[in-house]
Amino acid sequence: MNNKKKISISTGGFKNLTGLQAAKFLSNNKIDCIELSGGKYSKDQLKSLIQLKKKIRLRVHNYFPPPQIPFVLNLASNNKKILNRSISHIKNSIKLVKKLDGEYYSFHAGFRVDPNFKLLGQNFKKIDMMDREKCLKNFSQQVLKISKFAKKHNVKILIENNVCSKKNFERFGDNPFLLTNYKEIKKFFKKMPKNVRLLIDVAHLKVSTKTEKFDPIKSLTQMNKFAGGYHFSDNDGKTDSNKPIKNNSWFFPYLKKNLNYYSAEIYNENPRKLKQQIKILNEKLSFKK
Repeated sequence: MNNKKKISISTGGFKNLTGLQAAKFLSNNKIDCIELSGGKYSKDQLKSLIQLKKKIRLRVHNYFPPPQIPFVLNLASNNKKILNRSISHIKNSIKLVKKLDGEYYSFHAGFRVDPNFKLLGQNFKKIDMMDREKCLKNFSQQVLKISKFAKKHNVKILIENNVCSKKNFERFGDNPFLLTNYKEIKKFFKKMPKNVRLLIDVAHLKVSTKTEKFDPIKSLTQMNKFAGGYHFSDNDGKTDSNKPIKNNSWFFPYLKKNLNYYSAEIYNENPRKLKQQIKILNEKLSFKK
């Protein structure tokens, strides 16, 4: 597994499986680079996953390994209990990356709200929002602390841009998510050390730029200066639906091709379709198959 530029497939679409079950399923279907994301809780899966690293590459993203008692990971929270749980989860995930011989741990930028975990991926109910500048300050301070912990474990951090749909923007009367646009991303990354980079989710960007009325191509080009990796899927520009990409997907001419982290977050598709997605990405990014 020494080809750093392998395209990984996310387990995020296998919500009814544990990460181990999803990884074995994908591996049995000849997909050998897998991004572990979410899934069902299992106290026994980590030892077996560590054994799997001998034959497949495993990456760790955001809410993995999922805790026994679910919560919303939010490093921008004013709630000390949520913040402490988020920090603990991230540190445990970084340790897991090291055990899997990985190089990166990636997670989402913070929120100005602390929603019920069941609402993630849906339209949030209107709840009180925290002050934007205070949340940005909280998030920056916590990421700086995490970056030092990660550096000790020789792990790099990737922060994923959030997605703001029109429905959520209208429901709150404002943007309840951090780092959805270039202006805020630029301000944030100016404060970050070299081991913290941006994980550009092109599908998130497509929705957010339509909501916030920015040009997606210009935004992607600007954000590329902070890029450490990409998440790939597509949508209608209204909701983040994790649909398959195509040969003519809008973002291909504007990607950096010299990075080591590329992952497809395609949901509800069979292994044959997922392997087609890998093929498209390999061809567009000029990787060896």
